[in-house]
Amino acid sequence: MKNKSLVALLLLSISFTACKDDKLAPVQPNAVKPTVVTEALPHDTDDPSIWINPTDASKSIIVGTDKDTDGGLYAFDLNGKILKKSIPLKRPNNVDIAYGLIIDGKKVDVAVTTERESNKIRIFSLPDLEPIDNGGIEVFEGEAQRDPMGISLYTRPSDQKIFAIVGRKTGPSGTYLWQYELSGNGKFAAAKVVRKFGTYSGKKEIEAIAVDNELGFIYYCDEQVGIRKYKADPALNDNKELAFFGQKDFKADHEGIAIYKKTDSTGYILVSNQQANSFMVYPREGANGNPNNHPLLAEVPTSTIECDGADATSVNLGPKFKNGLFVAMSNGMTFHYYTWDLIQKRIDEAKK
Repeated sequence: MKNKSLVALLLLSISFTACKDDKLAPVQPNAVKPTVVTEALPHDTDDPSIWINPTDASKSIIVGTDKDTDGGLYAFDLNGKILKKSIPLKRPNNVDIAYGLIIDGKKVDVAVTTERESNKIRIFSLPDLEPIDNGGIEVFEGEAQRDPMGISLYTRPSDQKIFAIVGRKTGPSGTYLWQYELSGNGKFAAAKVVRKFGTYSGKKEIEAIAVDNELGFIYYCDEQVGIRKYKADPALNDNKELAFFGQKDFKADHEGIAIYKKTDSTGYILVSNQQANSFMVYPREGANGNPNNHPLLAEVPTSTIECDGADATSVNLGPKFKNGLFVAMSNGMTFHYYTWDLIQKRIDEAKK
């Protein structure tokens, strides 16, 4: 009962703040209510990522960014309680997680975040959230336009090599995104650039990036324009755009992307319709026999305000999240957790 009362109080506070600002739309009356709202961070939440505990999934954690000059990464438990803060970081923007990076002969799970004010990516071991990057790794070296923002990690199924796809505040069309191969260098993580790609409309920016490891695709939001799709494996030497969808579905900004995997090849792509406080849902596997056809399946209104980043898992995380969890950032310096069943119900209703 206490938890439900706290969630209700936080939602009321966030909704009131949003309504006071003419630029922010209120939560929709039929919005899905979160199962858990995290403790608030000091500055500005932006992007979450889920780490699955390999021995006890109920002890999995959410790692989220606090975007400020004196920001950092925060680890939360599944009740939304803060477990730990990383070392201070200079405006960490987005974060993603991968499993089994080889460091000094050992497999290490990692969280990788962009540190915008230092023009670096930062790499932390999990679940202890300790830096293993010897002070950070410079990105977009030699470029006038740097300011790293978006990031997503790709683990290649054939050899388990891990790659970081990094975006920036602005950049040239064709090479807006840089892809780095991560590796170990003694006791530290290292990275080398292996690919430059990505069409950019020039309208706003590219921040949200997501990778489907099993199917081998990268998705990213060209804000206010649409969602673009590319192959993820740099060894293919294929920078052709595969799809460009969601062009007419959004109120304004296309933001955070989460991929919910029902099987190895099916599921949903959820994209934040930021100014509408909802998520647009597309088929992960494509439609009508075309894997690159992604028609809109549903719009799911959520209680998040102006959501930037999101993540999802279908892993059973315990009684509250038997069919997985959807997590999304919200104004009010929090992250919202939704038991997947609440999201699935709205998708199923839209199909009727």
